[in-house]
Amino acid sequence: MVETVQVWVVDDDEAIRFVLERSLGQAGYRTRSFSSVVAVNEALEADRPDVVITDIRLPDADGLSVLQTMRDRDIELPVIAMTAYSDLDQAVSAFQSGVFDYLSKPFDLDQMLAVVARATAIASPGPMKEETSKPKQVIGESAAMQEIFRTIGRLSRSSISVLLTGETGSGKEVVARALHQHSPRAQGPFVAINSAAIPAELLESELFGHERGSFTGAHSRRLGRFEEATGGTLFLDEIGDMPLPLQTRLLRVLAEGDYYRVGGRDLLRADVRVITATHQDLKKKIAQGVFREDLYHRLNVITIRLPPLRERTDDIPLLARHFLHQAAQDMGLEEKHLLPETIKALQQKAWPGNVRQLLNVCQQLCVMAPGDQVMPQDLPSNLSEKVPAGGTGEPWAEALRKWTQHGLSQNQNNLMALARGQLEKTILGCALDHTGGRRVEAARLLGLGRNTLTRKLKEFEKG
Repeated sequence: MVETVQVWVVDDDEAIRFVLERSLGQAGYRTRSFSSVVAVNEALEADRPDVVITDIRLPDADGLSVLQTMRDRDIELPVIAMTAYSDLDQAVSAFQSGVFDYLSKPFDLDQMLAVVARATAIASPGPMKEETSKPKQVIGESAAMQEIFRTIGRLSRSSISVLLTGETGSGKEVVARALHQHSPRAQGPFVAINSAAIPAELLESELFGHERGSFTGAHSRRLGRFEEATGGTLFLDEIGDMPLPLQTRLLRVLAEGDYYRVGGRDLLRADVRVITATHQDLKKKIAQGVFREDLYHRLNVITIRLPPLRERTDDIPLLARHFLHQAAQDMGLEEKHLLPETIKALQQKAWPGNVRQLLNVCQQLCVMAPGDQVMPQDLPSNLSEKVPAGGTGEPWAEALRKWTQHGLSQNQNNLMALARGQLEKTILGCALDHTGGRRVEAARLLGLGRNTLTRKLKEFEKG
């Protein structure tokens, strides 16, 4: 019963402690609060909670040190970590330390209650070995990127297959490298191959290798990418462009775990983790008969969707500053700095090339901007037009602007409440249609807690 579950809250922010205590109490949990690691460690000498919720940054120590204290005392219970300063390294470190889940502030209270409910029903996972390699940076503070950080952290204990989807230039290979470097195979090689960049007649040899004399031009034995990636990760980019005959052979390797070189007789073991990526709709390609459905299900164990840059404009300032700093270091030039109005202008662009396009623009600015302060007029002229004032360039936004202007001209009251209600109703309806009515999945896609989504649906029904 919930009433018998005791939850400890560890945070130096009194307001956070108050809000969590009240919400947990209303949900039927018993609570105790602490403002420091020392205080909770002392309490563990005499008492045992069922769940611990702890901030990571505390005045006296790292909040995750509570995990080590519990291990030293043979205490096994779920720990939920929370922080206002989230990045990929911290998210993965938290999961590999053994946390049950990881939430970035500000969090949805319904989401926190849902995590606590799961924590009381599922045993906390054990710790993983300490990470020994630093990944190539995956940067972002947006809600979408925070979810990707948490997913990478959860996957850091396994070598399960992952399918990365997203538009060209959205950073799929960077995430693939992070998945490798935060995995049990991190000490092994990371080998990448673009299925669309190699002629179909050469791709089989590129993947599996060949023996001398196996075809015209095969003057010596060559190792394939599967052999090069032994003990590590093989990243197959643009998997949707792989020819059907080769899809069949890849499926066998994934299913059986062994293969032959082209023209070879020795059976080789495929000791690799396979991560794939595509910007295409594989389900549509299956319907067209150009992609194998059984291969899709073999690859699609876990899917991570990378959002286009236009859906994470909050990350543009952070990304642009990082790219400008990186470009200045690489080229030995003076580092350029973005004015606030320049950042705003960047956030109003369409970015069809996504993060890769932003990287190229920053490299161009590093060389071409006349001063150390980058002004809006310094931006390349070939970027898409700035969004008109009062809108975002999207048809729905323009319609909303006209609707608002009409309502104001008619002296209509409660415009914000009316717009918000219709907006939420439309978005929730679309999300449920997309997921086939699966509320948990719809809530995840929208960045809501499941309880929040359920409550809003009830409100719409009453309304």
